[in-house]
Amino acid sequence: MTADQPAGGESAPKKAPEPSGVDLARVALRAAKEQARARGDAAQQKKQARRGGLRSGARADGRDPMALGAAINRLLNERGWETPAAVGGVMGRWPQIVGEDLANHCVPEKYDEDERVLIVRCDSTAWATNLRLLAPQLVARLNEDLGHGTVKLLKVNGPGGPPRRYGPLRAPGSTGPGDTYG
Repeated sequence: MTADQPAGGESAPKKAPEPSGVDLARVALRAAKEQARARGDAAQQKKQARRGGLRSGARADGRDPMALGAAINRLLNERGWETPAAVGGVMGRWPQIVGEDLANHCVPEKYDEDERVLIVRCDSTAWATNLRLLAPQLVARLNEDLGHGTVKLLKVNGPGGPPRRYGPLRAPGSTGPGDTYG
C-alpha cells in the first residue's frame, strides 16, 4: 500500500475529461448566438423607435392600459396620498360612521394631515357639546376604519356667527361702511 492510495485498496476518483475541440466549439457557438440575439433585439428596438415608437404586442407589458381603479390605487401609492384619500372616504361615508341623527347636525369640514386633526362643524352649540362628549368614541371608531393613529383629535366647532360688519360704530338703518349718515 502506498501513500497515494486510500485505505481499503480503492483507487482515487477519476477527474472529468477535459472538453475536446468539438465541445469547445459548441460552447463558443452557443455564446455567439446569444450575443447575436442580444444585438438583434437592440437593433429591432432601435428600428421600432424610428418608426414611431414601440408597439404593444399580444403579450402584456408595462405599456398596456390598466383598469381605472388600479391606476388610481397606483397613483395614490406613488404620491403617498393613502391617508388623505381614506379620510376623504370617511367624509363621504360620514352618516354611516356617526349615524343619521348626528350626521344631520354635524358635518366634517377639514382634515389636517400634519396634526392628524379632523375638524367638524355643528349647526348648534347643543350638538357641538354633544359631539365633544362623544369625541373619544368617535376617534376610536375612525381609527378602526382608517388605521391606528390616523385621527388623533376631533376638533368641534359650533355654528359660525353672522359676518362681522365693518367698524365698531354704526348708524341705525345704514347699509354699509360708506353710508355713515343713514
